[in-house]
Amino acid sequence: MIGTRTPFRISFAGGGSDLKEFYSKHSGCVLSTTINKYMFIFVHPFFDKRIQVKYSKTELVDHVSKIKHPIVREALRKFDINGIDINSIADIPAGTGLGSSGSFAVGLLNALHAYCGKNPAKETMAQEACEIEIDILNEPIGKQDQYAAAFGGLNFITFYSDNTVNVEPVMMSENKYREFENSFLFFYMGGARPARKILSDQKRNMISDKKTFRNIIRMTELARNMKDSLCAGNLHDTGAILDEGWNLKKDLSPKISDDKIDYYYNLARKNGAGGGKLLGAGGGGFLMFYCERTHQDKLRQSLQDLKEYQFKFDNLGTKVIYNLENEVCGHG
Repeated sequence: MIGTRTPFRISFAGGGSDLKEFYSKHSGCVLSTTINKYMFIFVHPFFDKRIQVKYSKTELVDHVSKIKHPIVREALRKFDINGIDINSIADIPAGTGLGSSGSFAVGLLNALHAYCGKNPAKETMAQEACEIEIDILNEPIGKQDQYAAAFGGLNFITFYSDNTVNVEPVMMSENKYREFENSFLFFYMGGARPARKILSDQKRNMISDKKTFRNIIRMTELARNMKDSLCAGNLHDTGAILDEGWNLKKDLSPKISDDKIDYYYNLARKNGAGGGKLLGAGGGGFLMFYCERTHQDKLRQSLQDLKEYQFKFDNLGTKVIYNLENEVCGHG
């Protein structure tokens, strides 16, 4: 039996620039961190040559082509594996803006590599996850989730026109890092959002509308500005950068926000939040706010009809946490 643990992520700035329609013309970049909410994948031999897959549904098939879960189907095709049982458990449900699909793909690939006795580089797993989700399954998504999940940590990730990706850790003092981590509040809006529809709409607008493309260029500038501020130990710019980025993001597609999201965002801004954003593609999920500690109680009180979740940052990325041969493993 092999078990992997792969973190979800939150993105601060630059989202949308990881789409090929953008970075093929202008380099994209995203500032993000992984968090202590995870996707767990467990694989072990099935008692015969069939394949069993357990997620929100259970599938038992006699051939890989009959698997309905697209990522599992294509991953098993890649490894040419039969007679296997695959189980997944997640801390947070899909469709909440935390990059769960990318975490699932990376975690599954890590588990299958370990099942075959291999220990690939994190970049390899990120590339393979992008290949399955974007190139084979034609999902209208970018690359940030897969690279964040594979590498883990607070990173500035750059996407180049030649399809290469650079992951640069953001270096901060321990005190400033903890201050930054403790300056965010997260509130669940409810409702899994249709990311595919929103991202497809965003991609169409990116191609046809020059203003949309310029907005994303500005969003990459904000990501760079935020990275520079964090490296300099200056956290005070964070709220303003997030606020400008959120307003730019809303212009990418009318499906990203709605009256309910706008109401709670504006209410938070009036009650101590320096800025924030809706995590993920849009339409629902988690609202994230940057708020200095002295104003956090006031902000919580103003948003008391929303459920608050507390996230901490993760630094490890995808990791093999159990191997029947070696009991508990430390490699990732």
